[in-house]
Amino acid sequence: MLGSTEIIVLVVVIGVLIFGAKKIPQLAKTFGKAKGEFEKGKIEGEKELKDFKKEIDDVAKEDVVKEDVVKEDVVKEDVVKEDANTSIKDKESNSD
Repeated sequence: MLGSTEIIVLVVVIGVLIFGAKKIPQLAKTFGKAKGEFEKGKIEGEKELKDFKKEIDDVAKEDVVKEDVVKEDVVKEDVVKEDANTSIKDKESNSD
């Protein structure tokens, strides 16, 4: 069974045979740039996802606040109606 060191040496030797000794540094440089761009894209994607989730949470909170305001308005209207009905009943009972 091959160890990790032997596998790395084997990969390097095969790479030199396939690409040539002059191409290996250029390939490594290209690979490094590609990896850096991938990391930048990953970070940017995570940031956009975080911002999107925050925006969704903000909209959800606004909807909850609007629902609470509507419920409060309905309760206030019910109280006003009850007060009006009570006032009418009081006037009717006083006039009797």
